[in-house]
Amino acid sequence: MKLDVQLRKRQGQFNLSSNFNISGERIGLFGPSGSGKSTLSQLIAGLISPDEGTICLNDQYLFCSKRKINLAAEKRRIAVVFQQAHLFPHLSVEDNLLFGAKRIAKADRKINFNDLVKVLDISHLLKRSVTKLSGGERQRVGLGRALLASPKLLIFDEPLSALDQKLKDQVIPYLRKTLRRFSIPYLYISHSLHEVRLLTDQVIHFTGNGKIQEVTDAEKLARRRMADTQSSGYMNHLTLENPREVGSLLAYQWGSNEMLLTDHQHPQSGLFEVSSKDILLFKNHPRAISARNLLKATVNELIPKGGNVGIRLDCNGEELIAQTVREAAIELNIEVGTCVFLAIKASSFRRVA
Repeated sequence: MKLDVQLRKRQGQFNLSSNFNISGERIGLFGPSGSGKSTLSQLIAGLISPDEGTICLNDQYLFCSKRKINLAAEKRRIAVVFQQAHLFPHLSVEDNLLFGAKRIAKADRKINFNDLVKVLDISHLLKRSVTKLSGGERQRVGLGRALLASPKLLIFDEPLSALDQKLKDQVIPYLRKTLRRFSIPYLYISHSLHEVRLLTDQVIHFTGNGKIQEVTDAEKLARRRMADTQSSGYMNHLTLENPREVGSLLAYQWGSNEMLLTDHQHPQSGLFEVSSKDILLFKNHPRAISARNLLKATVNELIPKGGNVGIRLDCNGEELIAQTVREAAIELNIEVGTCVFLAIKASSFRRVA
């Protein structure tokens, strides 16, 4: 997908000025509430019109003030998934899913209905009234309806903000799996860096005044903002595979390393997170520790953040970022190229997808 946007829009005292050109399939719009993310998405979808400028999707003008082009929303083939699923209460789950698909030409229908409901795990809900669904189920049905319309672009406008953390944790794995499976390009709008990291590659970063600060990589943005997440630290994402029981624990493969976890709820491969604050560093091999994971690592980079230091570590080809106070880093004589030992409790890992 190629998206070229050069526009201005004034709404009351708020002025949105966007100027960017981006290519990719998984793009995030990130910034504080009120920064213009949702306004930009509505302009792209055709729900509102810019005051001036251009919007070009895959070399097709959706809007051009000079050429007097303003393609109607229904002709843009852009689907929007909002905070609320906005399902039709008088229709069943199945009829809601098929609502958009029935309104496009058969030649434009790219997604198989049965494949989609299987991936979303909603086959058992098809005949149910949508009024009987949980919040997480409603969001999955809303996603399915949008995908079955086979849009050229899918826009997620803070789709998880109305859900509590438990429901978010349930929906995110379905989002990741479904979006990767059906390969429809999307814009994901959020003020949650956690969601943006899990669901996007590139990020359009908004400031609080309706302007774009930068277009960057999701991981680079997360590392630069490490100082803003001091309560929880930087969240490392690890893909852990092939679990097997080792006593009361589960041993997962992490590249050529083995990680021991207490998580028995879902004993399967997946994406896990562990905080930089839960990684303890040692200058020498400790004689005895209670933490079940002990790895040797090489320091690749130091990332000073106020009174703290982020430490990027190479663990047999895999990467982790640890965090410690500056005085501890000095005492351990941590420098680029230094070999250290790191320890992580088996209970410190959390499955995220």
